[in-house]
Amino acid sequence: MSRRSRNARSRNPWAVPADELGKMGKVMVKVKLSNCTDVENVRRGIIPPEEVREVEIEALVDTGATMLVLPGPVVERLGLPVLRYNDVRYANGHSARVARVGNILFEVLGRNMTCDALVEPDGHLALIGLIQLEALDLIVDPKSQELRVNPENPDTETLDLYAVA
Repeated sequence: MSRRSRNARSRNPWAVPADELGKMGKVMVKVKLSNCTDVENVRRGIIPPEEVREVEIEALVDTGATMLVLPGPVVERLGLPVLRYNDVRYANGHSARVARVGNILFEVLGRNMTCDALVEPDGHLALIGLIQLEALDLIVDPKSQELRVNPENPDTETLDLYAVA
């Protein structure tokens, strides 16, 4: 590791030196996002199915992210309500306050969940975080650069629960 890389890391332990970026693998996967209120309104007969606001996008699986992050234009297209604002800390050490939206039906690899997401107003890339990976019992294979259903539980997600006495 170069002296410059070592110094960059000592200032910011999460910094990735530019010369190492190309060596890192990316895991991208197609996801479907829907507005849960619209889906529920179809179930109730209030709107027809073709009026459900939904998008299919490629997303980066980010095991360093806690939760789903969506670009502003995707959030606008889905018509998602802002629930509140959260303080966030980026991998480069920068902090900011961002909108948190909710009522999202998140679907990937035949599994789905409802969830919230943080919004990057000028973002162009969605990030899938650990909440989605854990809740849907998905694993990342960095060697093949694929997201997979946990082979130990291929038919349905299985969550670990620990009893507290």
